[in-house]
Amino acid sequence: MNQKTQAMLASYARSFMAAAIAVYATVGLDWEALGYAGLAAILPVALRAINKKDPAFGAVAAVAAKEVEKKAASAIKKAAAKPKKK
Repeated sequence: MNQKTQAMLASYARSFMAAAIAVYATVGLDWEALGYAGLAAILPVALRAINKKDPAFGAVAAVAAKEVEKKAASAIKKAAAKPKKK
């Protein structure tokens, strides 16, 4: 499983847990309410997943990740090239 899929599944799980805990705290163990809360929690994440322009999960995410990696590598090289002060 790649990192993008893991991040997406983790987002689903966090959203679902938050909604389920909120519903349980207010109405108790009502399976129908828990199911609807889970659905309501997962829908926004699913919409982000199908949005190709989303910076976290969409097609833009791969381009953004490459740019971040380039900038980080450049910053590391600059930091390593500077002489240390004593």
